[in-house]
Amino acid sequence: MSTRTQYPPTPPELADARGKRIGILIVAYNAATTLAKVFRRIPDIVWRNVEEVVVFDDASQDDTFALALGYKQLHPNTKLQVFKNEQNQGYGGNQVKGYSYFMERGFDIVVLLHGDGQYAPEILAHLYHPLVMGQADAVFGSRMMKDYGGPLHGGMPLYKYTGNKILTFFENKALHLDLTEFHSGYRAYDLHALRAIDFSRMTHDFHFDTEIIIKLQHQRFRIAEVPIPTYYGDEICYVNGMKYAQDVFKAVFRYRSTVNGAAEYPEFAEYFQHYALKDSPYSSHFFAHKLAGTRHQILDVGCGEGYFAELLTNEGNEVTGIDILETPALRHQLSGYYQADLNTGLGPALHQLGDSVFDKVMLLDVLEHLNKPERLLRDIYGLIRPSSGSAIVSVPNVANIVIRLGLLFGSFNYADRGILDRTHVRFFTRKTARELLETNGYRVVRERFSIIPLDRALRLKPNGLLHRAGSKVLRALTLLFPSLFGYQLIFEVKPAGVSVPAKPSPVLQTAQSSS
Repeated sequence: MSTRTQYPPTPPELADARGKRIGILIVAYNAATTLAKVFRRIPDIVWRNVEEVVVFDDASQDDTFALALGYKQLHPNTKLQVFKNEQNQGYGGNQVKGYSYFMERGFDIVVLLHGDGQYAPEILAHLYHPLVMGQADAVFGSRMMKDYGGPLHGGMPLYKYTGNKILTFFENKALHLDLTEFHSGYRAYDLHALRAIDFSRMTHDFHFDTEIIIKLQHQRFRIAEVPIPTYYGDEICYVNGMKYAQDVFKAVFRYRSTVNGAAEYPEFAEYFQHYALKDSPYSSHFFAHKLAGTRHQILDVGCGEGYFAELLTNEGNEVTGIDILETPALRHQLSGYYQADLNTGLGPALHQLGDSVFDKVMLLDVLEHLNKPERLLRDIYGLIRPSSGSAIVSVPNVANIVIRLGLLFGSFNYADRGILDRTHVRFFTRKTARELLETNGYRVVRERFSIIPLDRALRLKPNGLLHRAGSKVLRALTLLFPSLFGYQLIFEVKPAGVSVPAKPSPVLQTAQSSS
């Protein structure tokens, strides 16, 4: 098992497993002419430090599987295991099978190596050493780093180099990363990170590598890069470059759409929030946040998982939550929590609250879900602190221009979210929303109108250049024609029997002037 002479010997301190259980996963498809060379190129010191080298042959049409078994018989002390998929699992699916193998056996680290010899086995220890030392959760080999002369020096075709750079630039911007390369298949993972990844609905195609980077970044795992040499020989490439580029763009788009709450794509479904926090300028949460003020006692009715409550708590408010959930994800951000089916009002939660009163009662994106919102409005009436307290109410505006245009062309289609969210049972215009509040004993003291959410409607990057420019135009149109362009209607209301102070409090002065 000699290694190529152009690579310096692997230092023992670099190859040392330090008690970690390290596995090498070799994914192979029609690699009969290259696989034995890959085995021989793994340094002896790496063979001694890793626990297993496992080949997963993905239903090759040549003699890859037989060759691997023959090599194992000729070298019985190589720690080699060989498996064959009866049906082709695809590049991503084959990785999942391999990672599952190591996770089930309690390994600590896995290194992904290709059976075609494109990635240098001589530097395997460079990939796993940062994981052994606890310096990263994933390590990617980068051909774009110049330590081995760079990708063009190693024979990467110019068109592939250009495409790689363009895709990497796009992915870095979209995912807030700073990697030199996204598209190398030479990787090492700490298996505690992979155990936190949901592989069940990820692609089995070549952009699996992109999806796994997206998930690692979303879950805040540490990603490091090490330089690797570039090698292009006469091996057959099974990647369709144009399709791969389209799949990469699609993966990023589907991820951004899912985390923004615009659509729920299955491969990223675990990151979907049906009612995601709308934190972009001139959104309903933007205005509600300003109207809520600071250092207040707040009751968040319909608090969901508690994401908006967390924002309010960070402003020095003390927030009590009410929702139908048994335990919100951010329960620790709430000073108190009560469970209630809001369709029947506050129910037992009203009695549990006792004599409590609040400076602000939040009713955000709630009333449109209720068959009889009047019950809830009556229940919160007595929870508002006399004179100084108020309620902040938001409902979607069914008279928005997008809905009007849809009706003009005969469309009124329900969706997963938005104004026509299929869970909405009541629809409001500016006029009917005010009437609902006023007929239930409230007086509207402030009114705000959120703009159409471009980040969700057009999948624009929040706070990107296009998003900022479009938002300014929509803000101007919404101020001029609120009933037509307003996306959500936000009201601050007080019980009608309570007089409104002639001079607003400093908190609300600040909120008003900054909106």
